[in-house]
Amino acid sequence: MSTVRRLRPVWADASVDVSGTPVQPSLDDVGTPLSDVTFVVVDLETTGGTPADCAITEIGAVKVRGGEVLGEFQTLVDPGGPVPPFIQVLTGITTTMLIGAPRIEEVLPAFLEFSRDAVLVAHNAPFDVGFLKAAAARTGHAWPGNRVVDTVRLARRVVTRDEAPNHKLSSLAALFGASVTPNHRALSDARATVDVLHALLSRMAPLGITHLEDLATATDPVPGEVRRKRTLADHLPDSPGVYLFRGPGDEVLYVGTSTTSLRRRVRSYFTSAEKRGRILEMVRIAERVDPVPCATPLEARVRELRLIAEHAPRYNRRSRNPERMPWVRLTSEPFPRLSVVREVRDEDGAAYLGPFGTSRSATLAVEALHEAFEIRQCTRRLPLIAPAGSSACVLADMGRCGAPCIGEQSVPDYAEVVSRVRAAMLADPAPVVAAHAARLEALVDQQRYEEATTVRDRLGAYLRGAARAQRMDPLARCSELVAAGRTLDGGWEIVLVRHGRLAATARVDRRTDPRPVIETLRATAAHVPAPVAPATAAHPEETDLIADWLERPGVRLVEVVGTLAYPVRSALTDVDPAAAVAAHARLLIGAPPRPLALVPSPDASAVVGRTA
Repeated sequence: MSTVRRLRPVWADASVDVSGTPVQPSLDDVGTPLSDVTFVVVDLETTGGTPADCAITEIGAVKVRGGEVLGEFQTLVDPGGPVPPFIQVLTGITTTMLIGAPRIEEVLPAFLEFSRDAVLVAHNAPFDVGFLKAAAARTGHAWPGNRVVDTVRLARRVVTRDEAPNHKLSSLAALFGASVTPNHRALSDARATVDVLHALLSRMAPLGITHLEDLATATDPVPGEVRRKRTLADHLPDSPGVYLFRGPGDEVLYVGTSTTSLRRRVRSYFTSAEKRGRILEMVRIAERVDPVPCATPLEARVRELRLIAEHAPRYNRRSRNPERMPWVRLTSEPFPRLSVVREVRDEDGAAYLGPFGTSRSATLAVEALHEAFEIRQCTRRLPLIAPAGSSACVLADMGRCGAPCIGEQSVPDYAEVVSRVRAAMLADPAPVVAAHAARLEALVDQQRYEEATTVRDRLGAYLRGAARAQRMDPLARCSELVAAGRTLDGGWEIVLVRHGRLAATARVDRRTDPRPVIETLRATAAHVPAPVAPATAAHPEETDLIADWLERPGVRLVEVVGTLAYPVRSALTDVDPAAAVAAHARLLIGAPPRPLALVPSPDASAVVGRTA
C-alpha cells in the first residue's frame, strides 16, 4: 500500500458554507455526511469493450474517506487469452506481462473483501461495474450490491463545455489539477479519479449535496424555475422541425432539432432528462421558443446547422466557422509538396484531403503521407532547374527524399512520386496503410507503445481526411441529384441535392404519385453555384448529413444530372485504423476485401414507376 495522502475537499470542511436549496429534504439528522463515507474508487483495464466476450487484465482501486487514502489495491489479471495489439498500444499491458498473473477467480474475492461495505466509484461506472458483475457471475460469487457513484454523471451536472471540451477522465483531471495523470493503467486512473471525485463533490456542496443519500438524486434535480417554463412548449407542433430558444432581448440563445415532434423534444428540457449545466442556464433565461416546421427529418437537421451558422447562439457548441476548417493540399507546381490550408482553390493539378476538425489532425495526415512516400517536406517553391551551389536537407541523406532541390531528381521522376501520393489522396489508401501497418508491428514487437500510439493516430487522421474528401467530392461535382426514401407510413421522402447542398425536400404520402412533386421541386429549388471540388456548396456537416441519408438502406436514386462516381478502392472502406490494418492483412493472405458500402441504388423506375 502507498503512503497515505490527505486532501481537504470542500465538502469535508465544516467551516465551508454549504447552504443552498437541496434536491430533497435535509438529512442532517439521519443521513451520512460525505466526509464519513468510505469510497472505493476502482478502474479496470480489459481486452475490449464488452464483458460478454472480453476479460479483465488489470484492477486498480483506492479506498478513501474524508479526503484520506486508507488503502490501495492493484493487480494484473490473466485474461485467459492474448491481448489485442491495439489494447497493448493503448494500455501498455502486453500478453507477456500477464503470463503468470492470477486469474480472475483468485483476484475477485480479494477485491470484494477490499470494497466490502464501501461505495463504489468509477469513471463511466457501467463499464467497470459491468465487468465486475460479469466476473462475479462467471466465478459463482454473489454480487454484494454496493452503492455505485459514476463520476461521469456527476461531471455532467457541474462541469460545462466552457471549462472542459468533454467529460473524459483526462480532461477532468487536467481541469482540476489532479496529482496523477491518467495513463490507461488501472491504479493511476483510479488515483486520478479520486482527485476528480473530490473536486466534483466540492462543487456540488453548495447545491445541497452534502450527504451520501443526496447522491441518489444528485444528477436528477429539476429546479422550480425550470419546471415552470414547460408551458413554453405548449404551442409547438407535433412534427419534425427546428426550435429556437430566445432570450429577453429576442436574441437566439440556442438552436435545436427534432426529427419527430418539436413539442415533445422541447418539453424534455424542463424535466430531469436534461442534465447539461449550460442548457439549464439557458432555459432559466429563455423567454420563448420559436418553431420552424420542416417537411422531413433531413431538412430539420440541415436547417439546424444553417441557423447555428447564421445566429452563432452562445449556448450551441458546434463549429461557427466551418469555412475555416483545415485541408491538406498537394500543391500545383513543378515539384509539388503537401501543405495545410484553409480553403480549396481552383488550381490545375492540386489535390485535397479533408476537411479536418483541427489543424493538428491535418498535420498528422501530412505526416502519414510523408511516412509512406518520399515526397519533399521543405516548404519553399522549387525552380525547374536547381540553382548552383544548392544543398539538400538531412532527409536526402536518410533516403526519405529524392533531393529535387539540388537536381538529383528530375521533374518526370518526381512526378512518379507525386502520382502515387495523388492516388492515395483521391482513391486507394493501401500504400499508406501498408507503411503504417509495418511500422506498427515493429513498434509493438519492440514494446515502444507511445510511438505506436502516435503512428496509429497519424494513420487514423489520414484515413478520416481521405474518406471525407472522397465522400464529398462526388457530391460536389454532381450538379443535381434526386433521391427518395421510404417513410414508416409507406410514403416517400424526396430530397434534391445540388453540389452537395440540400436545395429542396418534400414528403409524399403513399397514395400520391411522386413524379409531379419531383418536377415541382426541380423547378422551384434554389440555384446553387458550382463549388471547387472536393469542397461542396454547403457546410461540411451538411454534406455529411446528406451523405449519411443517401447511404441509408432503401434510399433510391431517382435522377442524377452529371456524374456520381466513387473509387472502387478508397478510404471509405475502413476509416478506423485498426480495421484498415486488418483489411491490409486480409489482402496479404489473399482474402477478398470488404465491399464498399456506397453502392448506387436502383434506377428511377423503382421509385416513380409505380405508386403505392
